[in-house]
Amino acid sequence: MYLVFLGAPGAGKGTQATRVCEKYNIPHISTGDILRANIKQGTPLGVEAKKFIDKGLLVPDEVVIGLVKERLGEEDCKKGFLLDGFPRTLEQAEALGKFAKITHAINIQVDEDLVVKRIAGRRMCKCGESYHISWYDKDACQKCGEKLYQRDDDKEETVKSRLEVYKKQTAPLIEYYKQSGVLYDVDGAQEMNKVFEDIVRILDDND
Repeated sequence: MYLVFLGAPGAGKGTQATRVCEKYNIPHISTGDILRANIKQGTPLGVEAKKFIDKGLLVPDEVVIGLVKERLGEEDCKKGFLLDGFPRTLEQAEALGKFAKITHAINIQVDEDLVVKRIAGRRMCKCGESYHISWYDKDACQKCGEKLYQRDDDKEETVKSRLEVYKKQTAPLIEYYKQSGVLYDVDGAQEMNKVFEDIVRILDDND
């Protein structure tokens, strides 16, 4: 199976993608992870990408497409993969279609207000741990004791900007994959395990 996960920032794509990949033993390819690694390492690509991300904008297509094409050409992708965070534009989807055939586009639907609440409430630690103010109200990391911080792209004003970008540039992908006959909607506001069960049912019933 060759999967694409769609949905606004904070819809839960990353969490569900990890579980789906473990169940079906396929690689989880997250452009976000690739970009964040480059930003952390301070590579030229990372520096350039951070300028866009901090403003809530999308990284230019040519940069992301090149990364994805190279990754999908690796041996572990021959029998399937799951793309998380790509494609984000119609141009990216059309480019993807030239070197990969998508069998399922899973659209995780979440109300905009819930998305803002989810993302703006996240707090990070430099050790890698993450928390949410809805269940953790301390300023220090439970694991290492370091002070928690909020990422620039998790701040409420940036989240709202990201959602506007999503609606304008990414939401049209829903219609694109619907026309291709591979789109499946899932209610992302449900409890996490229920969302996962719904996705598995779709994949097993439409394999």
